[in-house]
Amino acid sequence: MRNYVKNSLETHLFFSRIMKEHALFLEAGFPCKETAWIQKAEYFREQFEKLLKKTVEISDGIIGNCITHSDELVTQFTVPAEKRTNCLTGIPIDTDISVMEQKLQSGNECSQQRLRTLVQTVNQLNERAVVLLNGLIDFKECILEEVKAGRLFTANYPLLIQHILREAKLYRRTLMELRQNRGISYQNPYRQEKFWNQIMMEHALFIRGLLDPSEEQLIDTADNFATAYNELLEMAKLQDARTMDDLTRKSLEETLRYRDFKAAGAEGILDCKIASVILPLLADHVLREANHYIRILDCNDIEERTQTFHKNY
Repeated sequence: MRNYVKNSLETHLFFSRIMKEHALFLEAGFPCKETAWIQKAEYFREQFEKLLKKTVEISDGIIGNCITHSDELVTQFTVPAEKRTNCLTGIPIDTDISVMEQKLQSGNECSQQRLRTLVQTVNQLNERAVVLLNGLIDFKECILEEVKAGRLFTANYPLLIQHILREAKLYRRTLMELRQNRGISYQNPYRQEKFWNQIMMEHALFIRGLLDPSEEQLIDTADNFATAYNELLEMAKLQDARTMDDLTRKSLEETLRYRDFKAAGAEGILDCKIASVILPLLADHVLREANHYIRILDCNDIEERTQTFHKNY
């Protein structure tokens, strides 16, 4: 049961923050006349922020060391990015949650009494999150349908809406596995790589499109990353064990480079040295997702992955 609690909390710590920021980006992207859409995005932002805060409050001493050291929960840019984004958009952000996350400690010790209490609390968090995700997924799908039909304008690309919709579905799927199996299934880690390589490629496409046209060098670099991840996705189609192991190494190497590019971008946007229409929190958001993917790649054992490949294919 301890793994169930630990995996659930780690999942919420990463994804509930991602979801509340998705809602914020949607809220900020609607024209001011679209009050109903803005209010619905605001609702999901507030609800996922509450979910995140509750998770942070009970996670100290429970989560894994690799999580606390991955910079996937918060980075050095998170609090400044939240404050700047709040100032730019007028959308309230509880930066105290980020400060609390920065202080989280990993640990393995947990009394049976505390564990029983945590199991009940985590069950409630998981149930609440699934309900919220069902609503958020429907909301995102509705936005996409209205945008495609020309009945709604948003400053967010249709591809970005599809992108954040896939991430919400991954979060929900992970929670369903936790509820059903009391654990997360990693029977096919290559499917994870395909998912996150596509996410990384799309980040590059969004960054390229949101940079000012004068930022030619950064646009070229973003374009190169998009091409590199597209090539990794093409490699994955070969379904060869040796190729897939090589793909994992290449994915890690590429994402480490990409992480450095994103970190420099987040710093440059915060320092007003990069011309773009990128919200500071969006720059930090994509950096944290790269850190999350690096942690996944870094923690996977190559020999075990190879055995899993032969078992599944």
